Amino acid sequence: MTTDSQGRARPTAVGEERAAGPDRKGSKRAAKGSKRAARKTRRVTRPRNRKRPLIIALSAVVLVGLVAAAWFTPVLSVRKVSVVGNVGVPSDEVMTALAIPTGKPLLQVDVDAAARRVAAIPKVDHARVERRYPSTVRVTVVERAPAVFYDTPEGTHLMDAGAVAYAIEPPPPGVPRLKVERPGLEDPVTVDALKVLTSMPPPLRAQVGEIAAGSISDIRVTLTDGRQLVWGSVENTERKSAIALPLLGQPGKVYDISSPDLVTVK
Repeated sequence: MTTDSQGRARPTAVGEERAAGPDRKGSKRAAKGSKRAARKTRRVTRPRNRKRPLIIALSAVVLVGLVAAAWFTPVLSVRKVSVVGNVGVPSDEVMTALAIPTGKPLLQVDVDAAARRVAAIPKVDHARVERRYPSTVRVTVVERAPAVFYDTPEGTHLMDAGAVAYAIEPPPPGVPRLKVERPGLEDPVTVDALKVLTSMPPPLRAQVGEIAAGSISDIRVTLTDGRQLVWGSVENTERKSAIALPLLGQPGKVYDISSPDLVTVK
């Protein structure tokens, strides 16, 4: 209730009472507090926003400097080359094919191209070249292994399981002879004969002295004791391999397994 100018009482409007009461003062205080908080937030966050790009820029400069140092200076350069895995290929031959000079920065060494150069050595099947920081290049050589040998007027050729002829030299003990008309990677008869040989279980393959083929359907295996397996084609090779060993336990000279469902022994 309020009084007028003459002292008479009159009711107070709800809006007036709220405007004059303590809530209005509280609202003003809250507004002032919000403004102070906003100013404080601006003072705290603005320096951070300015520092972040500066830190990123400095980090980029440092990174570029490190890369430049590694690329152009001898700090991380080749001082040692390690060759492993080679037996029949001399390390000097690998180093020559590698063609990486001492003192060259490691980052400038094209390891893929170097590996291809080493793999081009006839006796090398494949190679891996790695950078070993701070100053070493490591070359891992995987050499070809002879699966068969064959004779030509030039001499005895060694051939791996992939039908690649890679050397002219005497065969190691236990390597069987290959007899086909045109031995080579592009010859289907050669490829099928090697598939037959490599599919055999080790106890059977160890007995093979010669594998011959007049055609892709006429593959014959001669064992070291003179007995012969008539293999036929490369089809059903796994089944034929499983049949051959038990069958060789029977007396005979010629074992025909070209048709696995109808084997004969003579």
